[in-house]
Amino acid sequence: MSISVLDIFKIGIGPSSSHTMGPMNAARRFVLDLHERELLGRTAQVGVQLYGSLALTGRGHCTDRAILLGLEGHSPEGLDPAIVEPALMRIRGSNRLRLGGQREIAFDEPMDVLWHRDQILPGHSNGMRFTALAADRSVLCREEYYSTGGGFVARADELGGPSAAATQIIVPYPFDSAEQLLGAAREHGLELHELVLANEGVSREAAATRSALLNIWAVMQACIERGFHAQGLLPGVLKVRRRAPKLYRQLLEAGSASPMQAMDWVNAFALAVNEENAAGGRVVTAPTNGAAGIVPAVLSYYRRFEPGASDDGAVRFLLVAGAIGILYKKNASISGAEMGCQGEVGVACSMAAGGLVAALNGTNEQVENAAEIGMEHNLGLTCDPIAGLVQIPCIERNAMGAVKAINAARLAMRGDGTHKVTLDQVIATMRQTGEDMSSIYKETSQGGLAVNVPEC
Repeated sequence: MSISVLDIFKIGIGPSSSHTMGPMNAARRFVLDLHERELLGRTAQVGVQLYGSLALTGRGHCTDRAILLGLEGHSPEGLDPAIVEPALMRIRGSNRLRLGGQREIAFDEPMDVLWHRDQILPGHSNGMRFTALAADRSVLCREEYYSTGGGFVARADELGGPSAAATQIIVPYPFDSAEQLLGAAREHGLELHELVLANEGVSREAAATRSALLNIWAVMQACIERGFHAQGLLPGVLKVRRRAPKLYRQLLEAGSASPMQAMDWVNAFALAVNEENAAGGRVVTAPTNGAAGIVPAVLSYYRRFEPGASDDGAVRFLLVAGAIGILYKKNASISGAEMGCQGEVGVACSMAAGGLVAALNGTNEQVENAAEIGMEHNLGLTCDPIAGLVQIPCIERNAMGAVKAINAARLAMRGDGTHKVTLDQVIATMRQTGEDMSSIYKETSQGGLAVNVPEC
């Protein structure tokens, strides 16, 4: 199985990669399947059933909205956030839905979208079942899909096999572990970013990969800028006020007087991204939406505060961070519903730490050390969003994760790369910890802050 770094970094919309982008992708895939099977023209009704974590926190994560938009043919990467509200008002006001943007059918949302909060499908906590019915109510097609984190989606018959997002190609330097990654780089005399770029070269020219990654970086920067200039409250019952705009103004006015200004800026970058994500804005999964602020914040730190920072360094950062994300995707999970927040913020911290070392021209061993440190000190981190919203503690947690990633990189670069705990060992530990973690701490809002802090 070959996963691209461009699968790890995907452009989409907030607030959640697993609960918003994944369900939108699944709904769209279901409609495309109906079209391919020549069943779309016969479909008179579509029913959707949501299970497990999707049912428990889906309303706060806008899963219902994502399903409707996906059924109409929208994809996260192609959707203009400005059309979301008008489209939803049309669907809900008329009780009519345009399947794939083509076939209009009656759609009674309270009856056609059901939330099974006390049931879990066997494949994953983020389970969905779609059913297409003919005019005589006979079943034309029924499929189950799973949102496995980071916007990745698998149909039930695909689960456990190759990822739907993974291309079945032969790369020059295959790796399924950090040990294999480091070994291949050592054997062929390559830096990690060179190895990853060579693997990406099977799918596209090196210049195209570089261009795509710089576009990812541009989208991240645009997200930060929007977050710096937006005002008001975030959507939802918590009425959380945006903090990034005020912090941004304070930092501009303060200049460079404070010795801690770099940390303040990192906090501002991370808050800006995750406030935009919470508002349903355009973000980059890195590797998820809930943890989308960490990589942009650390990369922004690199560009603003590190002497000699360049676009080449940003490309090295993203190539290596993406490879680290691939290791977690292959050997554990990047789903908060499976691993808790260690699988989101923890993985993003690990990715950003390793990416920063690569940008700063650290050794391969220092990259691996930084990535290991980044996860080691996030082990056991729970996912307990208050009111099921990707706001508290999620937004602030990204700022903490970004600062931690920078410190992990600095610790690694002060050493020679030798250390006792390997990245592979810490990934295995994260997976085991996630499997042992109670489900109430895995994106269900049934434990932790979600039950100990009043919603309003």
